[in-house]
Amino acid sequence: MQSAETVLGVLRERGRRGLPCSELYRQMFNPSLYLLAYGKIYANQGAMTPGASAETADGMSGDKIHKITGAMRAERYRFSPTRRTYIPKKNGKMRPLGMPTWSDKLVGKWCASCWRRITSRRSLIIRTGSGPAGDAIRR
Repeated sequence: MQSAETVLGVLRERGRRGLPCSELYRQMFNPSLYLLAYGKIYANQGAMTPGASAETADGMSGDKIHKITGAMRAERYRFSPTRRTYIPKKNGKMRPLGMPTWSDKLVGKWCASCWRRITSRRSLIIRTGSGPAGDAIRR
């Protein structure tokens, strides 16, 4: 398998050129992309908060990533229902907060990092007016 940086660089370049990303499905089985996603969400304060299950960032291992990629390969991976809690707002009312399992956070971060590379920064900025160079439109 290719390294995560190589894969994401190829996805970014193909997205910038507007080329199709036909090999993205294979990257669902690349453990280095999951390790990269793990590194991005591990530092978050909520990483140690259990979601619908008792798993947290401390329980992550290469074996766990292997199980996730195996379920993806067999097309058996399913997102678990989130644990819903209510937290207070400033006005005294309560708002719902969904807390997914750690595996779901990891897969979601994998999807987000790949999708972010595929979507062209230029088209994203033109459509939304935000992003790394979003203030260039406002000038």
